[in-house]
Order: sequence, then structure tokens, then C-alpha cells
Amino acid sequence: MAYLTIVINTILVFFISNAYLFNKSYAIKTPTILMIFLISLFIVINIFPSLFAKRLNDKNLYKIRNGYRLLIVFFANLLLCSGIYLFSIIKYNVDIKVLLINLLIIILVLNIVFWNGIIRVYLFSEQLGIRYRFVGLLVGLVPIVHLVMLVKIIKICRNEVEFENNKIIINIDRKNKQVCKTKYPLLLVHGIFFRDFEHLNYWGRIPDELIKNGATVYYGNHSSSLSVKDSAEELASRIKDIIKETNCKKVNIIAHSKGGLDTRYAISNLGMDKYIASLTMINTPNHGCVFADYLLNKAPDGLKEAVAKSYNFALKKLGDKAPDFIAGVTDLTSSEVEKMNEKMPASPKVKYKSYGSVLKKATGGRFPLNLTNNFVKLFDGKNDGLVGIESFPVYDDFTLIESPFKRGISHGDVIDLNRENIPGYDVREFYVDLVSDLKDKGF
Repeated sequence: MAYLTIVINTILVFFISNAYLFNKSYAIKTPTILMIFLISLFIVINIFPSLFAKRLNDKNLYKIRNGYRLLIVFFANLLLCSGIYLFSIIKYNVDIKVLLINLLIIILVLNIVFWNGIIRVYLFSEQLGIRYRFVGLLVGLVPIVHLVMLVKIIKICRNEVEFENNKIIINIDRKNKQVCKTKYPLLLVHGIFFRDFEHLNYWGRIPDELIKNGATVYYGNHSSSLSVKDSAEELASRIKDIIKETNCKKVNIIAHSKGGLDTRYAISNLGMDKYIASLTMINTPNHGCVFADYLLNKAPDGLKEAVAKSYNFALKKLGDKAPDFIAGVTDLTSSEVEKMNEKMPASPKVKYKSYGSVLKKATGGRFPLNLTNNFVKLFDGKNDGLVGIESFPVYDDFTLIESPFKRGISHGDVIDLNRENIPGYDVREFYVDLVSDLKDKGF
């Protein structure tokens, strides 16, 4: 039925676009009352392009589907109208005046369809992102290239609608199972250079997906850049506040990047093992980053001080009380982390698990990880754009997150930083499975 609707809409637009040509050159007369009906129907399908199609489970997805279907109708008619013009010129030698008038009608009709479709997908699609929106505008007037881009936009939006609608169906089907309703609440701990903002979630769409499946979620709310020791102290205070507020006795922590080091320190040195049931580390540099040693050793003191001063000033404005750029970066160096590892043994009271990923192709990652990937490779080997693969494993239980595609998975992909649906890696489902496993094991 979905494709039938597109076919009907395509035929309708094609006939309206060329009614004048058919009437003047092909003796295909259209009664006035029929033409009024067809134009009325044209208006209706531009308002409701999926009028006879199956309803979706989300209003935004419905709008995106309407948009990309109008773009399909536009693209199909662009080809059909070009074909009828060539046929009319070569085979029938149609009067040039008729062709020009009909061309104006085609331009008007197809512009209505195109802008109706492109505005919808630009307004409501998440997967187009800034990149495809910008490139689409940039090449909009470049012949052939703009059609290639249009096909790409249609494909992205179609995949987005199918993927997101299937996720909604999956969550509806398992809603009563509450697969993420763990014994202890979840505490999500961010990495360096970020904060937990109310309207710009560090963890992308992950928390909402976990909550839909029964999880109780809290955030670290700690500073963006401090030494591991100072960050651990902030986390310890946060954990105690959550326990006091909820009487939950313990928390399950999922920590990304430096957040894993901060939590390990809190467990081993601040007595937090009695309050933490499990620690799951996502792309944590458990053995540091060799490239960070190189940069700190080679960069002029003046440059380091200027960058630190600018960063600390900006983050104070965003809520940090006393950010310390240099201390945070220093504690990510390989030399410093290896020293800390001697003071951070595993606690028998805590279940540990670590994950890591590899960005196989630099151009596959988003900025700035697409730029850093090859540089980091010089010092740390295969990496996720920031952390080398050898730095992830700690306390034995380690799993490499793999993708069957050439792109790989970056340091930002594992926390849904760009809200991107990556082929071969459903980041939201990864976390649902992770938390579901904690629930099954009694945590």
C-alpha cells in the first residue's frame, strides 16, 4: 500500500504538470470539472502524502515519512517530465510556445512538491544532521550532484523511519517485562571536558531508552575537568547523596572514558566499594594515552597555560566551580595512569566490566575524532579516535565492541554523542542489553 500511494501520487503530479501539453499537442482533453478535482487531490496529497499508508507510532516519524515520499514523487516526476519533453521534441516537433508554457507549469508544480518535502525532512529528521543539511543546501544548484544528494537524503530518511519505528515496536512489546529494572539504580558518569546538562545530554538517547525499559537513572553531575582524585571525591559525595535520597544502599555505575578512572579511584581509595554494586567502564583509558604524554611534554608551557586558562574560564561560566584543565589531562597520560593503577586494585565487593571500541576508518568518525584517529594511531596503535585498544582492558573481564562495517565505532559513538544510527551497531540496544544483564545477575 505504501508504494501504491507513491505511484498514485507520482502519476497525479505527472498528469497535472503536463495537462497543458497533452491538451495542445496530444489531443488528450481534460474536462474542467475533472481538472478541478485533480488539482484538489494534488493539494490533499501535498498535505497528507501518506493518506492511505499505515500509520506510524510517532508523529515526527510520520512527518519525516511524508517528507521523503514527496521527494520520491518529485524525483520520479523530474525524470518522467524530462522524458516526455524529449519525446515531444524529437518525435512530434511540438510548438516551442506550448513547451515553454508547459515548462513553467512543471516548474511550479514540482517546486511545490519539492519544497513541501525538503522542509519536512529538514525540520524533523535527526539522522540528516548538520552535515547533510549543509551539503544539501550547498549543492542544491549543482546539476546531477544535487540529484545524487537528493537520493542520499531520501535513503537516510527512509532508513531512519524504518529503524526508529521498529525500535518503538520492540519497546512496546517488552514494556511489561521491564528488562532494565535493576535492583540498584544506575549512575551515569561522564568523561573529561563535558558536563551533565539538562537539555544537552552527554549520553544522547541512551537514558530515555533505559528508562522506557524500567531503569532508574541518575547522573554524576561532577566537574568537567579535574584530577582523578578530585573527580573521585565529587563522585563519592554524589553517590552518598543518591543513597541518602533513595535509601537504595548501592548504585550500579556506567562510566565513560575518564569517568571510569574516577570511579575506580573512588572504589579503591575512598571506601566507595560498599556503595557500588557494579562498575561498567565504556572506552576508559585504563592504561592511559601515550599521545597525551607526547603532547604535554612537547607543547610549549605558554601554549598549555593559554589553553588551560581559556578552558577553565569557559567552564566556570558553564557551572564548574574550579575546573583544572592541566590536572585532568595529566591524569590521562600513560605514565600517570600506570602509577595510579598500583593504587587502584579491584575490590571483591564490586562487579567490574570494561568495554572498548575501534574506529577502523578515520573518515567514518565525526569531528574531531576523524582528525585525531590517525594521530593517536602513531602512539597508541588501533584506537577509537582518542584511546588505544590496549588501554581498555582491566580486571580481566573485557569485551571489544565490534561492527561488521568498515567505519568502526568511535569514542563518541559509544555514548550516542551524535545521535547517529550506525549500521551494525545499535548503541541504545547495546545499553539495554548491558543493563538487562546486570538485572539478570541480581544487581
